[in-house]
Amino acid sequence: MEHRPYRLAEEFDHYLGDPHDPGEVFSYARCADLDDREEFPADICRRFEEWGLPEQYVPVEYGGRLRDYEQVLQLVRAVARRDLTCAIGHGKTYLGGVCVWVAGSAEQGARLGADIIAGVPVSLGLTERAHGSDLLAGDVRTDDEAPDDSGHWLVSGEKWLINNATRGSVLSLLTRTRPDGGPRGFSVLLVDKRELDADTYRHLPKIRTLGIRGADISGIAFDGARVPKGALVGAEGAGLEIVLKALQLTRTMCAALSLGAGDHGLRLGLDFAEERELYGRRLVDLPQARHVLTGAAADVLLHEAVALVAARAVQAQTAELGVTSAVTKYLLPTGTDRVLADLTGLLGARAFLKGVHADGRFQKLVRDHRLVGLFDGNTLVNLNSLVNQFRSLVRGFRRGTGDTAGAGVACDLTAPLPPLDPSRLSLIARHGSGMTASLPASVDEITRRAARNPALAPVAEAARRLLAVTTAVHTDMEEYQGVLTEVPPAAFEAARRYTLCWAGAACLGLWTHSTDHVRDDPATGPLWRDGLWLHTVLDRLLRRLGEPAAAGEETYEDLLGALRAARTEGRLFSLLPQRTPERQPATTGGAAGGSERTSC
Repeated sequence: MEHRPYRLAEEFDHYLGDPHDPGEVFSYARCADLDDREEFPADICRRFEEWGLPEQYVPVEYGGRLRDYEQVLQLVRAVARRDLTCAIGHGKTYLGGVCVWVAGSAEQGARLGADIIAGVPVSLGLTERAHGSDLLAGDVRTDDEAPDDSGHWLVSGEKWLINNATRGSVLSLLTRTRPDGGPRGFSVLLVDKRELDADTYRHLPKIRTLGIRGADISGIAFDGARVPKGALVGAEGAGLEIVLKALQLTRTMCAALSLGAGDHGLRLGLDFAEERELYGRRLVDLPQARHVLTGAAADVLLHEAVALVAARAVQAQTAELGVTSAVTKYLLPTGTDRVLADLTGLLGARAFLKGVHADGRFQKLVRDHRLVGLFDGNTLVNLNSLVNQFRSLVRGFRRGTGDTAGAGVACDLTAPLPPLDPSRLSLIARHGSGMTASLPASVDEITRRAARNPALAPVAEAARRLLAVTTAVHTDMEEYQGVLTEVPPAAFEAARRYTLCWAGAACLGLWTHSTDHVRDDPATGPLWRDGLWLHTVLDRLLRRLGEPAAAGEETYEDLLGALRAARTEGRLFSLLPQRTPERQPATTGGAAGGSERTSC
């Protein structure tokens, strides 16, 4: 199966050159040096722009090439697989523009799109020093009777811990436009710092962070800055709603950061295990090392399956993105942190050292990824978002409602995606989750296939167990469906368990809808045939739900065989691994230049 987002990401990766070559601009050695000096990777970002990556951040209606959100996911994943600082520093421009893509005017979209394509960094100004994730407590405001008689907003206050606050020329700014605030007391302004009086704003110092040390994590303070009324994005007072809808897109795309980190960490761990000798044997031959590697490999595939479905659901299940994005933003950062922690035990001291194994890349990777869980709503924020939707989720699951047709499209990698309609974004999935509502049908389908293929019988049994647990989890959720404030810990635990059930439903849907298209691929076939990857993934989910194991050692040994084969053949260990195209000269502009631009 030829999957276009994977193919484009491979072409981009090929254009960036061999990361092991210290002479390349985007090499591991260069990234380590920049990290040591806490310096922004400006030269590397220019390399992205030469290829045309910023065009992929801009929807086609505003002059860019963004038609398929999985394409953005795979491109950013390719960057994150090499270095998270670069992915976060450059990808912030996409996050900064989303409020305009959700609610801006055609003129704003076209102007911002042109800036982004030209390489202008954009930022998103939400958090404040005293309030953190509590956006309703924000103090950045428009003074008194603003907009004033001159036709400008007068903006004052400070935003802090903002990615690209200093480097960014344009800022999507959440600001208080009613003195008493409240849900309708905030608006989004598209602030162009190039048009402000220099004495009405100042940049706050860069914050020294443990991870992504080279990123521009700083802040900005305004003192009566005159911002034109035309900078208002959407309606006055709709700022909080716009931001929350925009975060549904950004949280889903943050999955790319965790996917890239998982790819990198798993490869470092496997390389170490294959090369390290201990007690007269290679580490990979020791049972505990194999156990760690196979568990990490299964989790990496689990995360990839969830991210694939979630990215497609942006367009296929837009009205349910409030659920999808919260599940994805909770599961992938926390799950990848767990993968890296497990691999740390495998590498031992070398996981913490620089200049000993793989130029110290693992310790940098761990430091960098720890921050991903904080972006665009932390773990508790995303779980709380799910708690707020318990009522509709429970009702929808019991009635079998939700966008089940959209779930089928999201899970079928060959199905064409409709264009994104931002007007369908909703803060609440009013009819429940079509993904979990589709779970019974997926279980029936794999049970039917198991009747024809006995090798699928244990996978079908695991699927039936998942359905039973999912039903029980929804019963638990019912107890907390009216909770809005002072959420008890048990409600968060129910939300955590729900994310695992949703992930299982997505994985089952992906396998039942897509396996016929990919199981005969010579590279990926072993993962898809007889449900190998699905079996291990369901086992991992059921164990985290407190259930007995659903897969034995022999199943994980088969998974390890696929993992090692990918390494031997120089492939990415993935559900849909990339092919290796002929190298294009750097002067052609890569996949986004010349005749290849039409394939985007």
